[in-house]
Amino acid sequence: MLKGFKDFLLRGSVVDLAVAVVVGTAFTAIVTAFTAFIITPLISVIGGTNPAGLSFKIISDNEATRIDIGGLIGAIINFAIIAAVVYFVVVLPVNALKARRQAGVEAGPAEPTDVELLIEIRDLLAGRTRTV
Repeated sequence: MLKGFKDFLLRGSVVDLAVAVVVGTAFTAIVTAFTAFIITPLISVIGGTNPAGLSFKIISDNEATRIDIGGLIGAIINFAIIAAVVYFVVVLPVNALKARRQAGVEAGPAEPTDVELLIEIRDLLAGRTRTV
């Protein structure tokens, strides 16, 4: 029972997945920092004189009713960057590898043509010694 669990954990795909999660988390932190410290201030410029950037309050006296459009735009940009990197770095190469393997399996060894088989039969018959 424990041997099966050990084999499962040491299988390449599980280890690769663990590495991908760790690297993905680190990359997400980088993209989030990029969005928070570069994109959000640029979006805040659009907000004009509003010190909170591109946002507004539904009730002017209540800070909890602030709608932060800039934060939403930043989160969308954050998601788009991460999704693009995952697609181009992980999905496309894996799909290409699967297609290459599938093509290799489907192609298999080439079967001989009719002419090649007839030539082989002729050569085998010619090589036989005649017993009369």
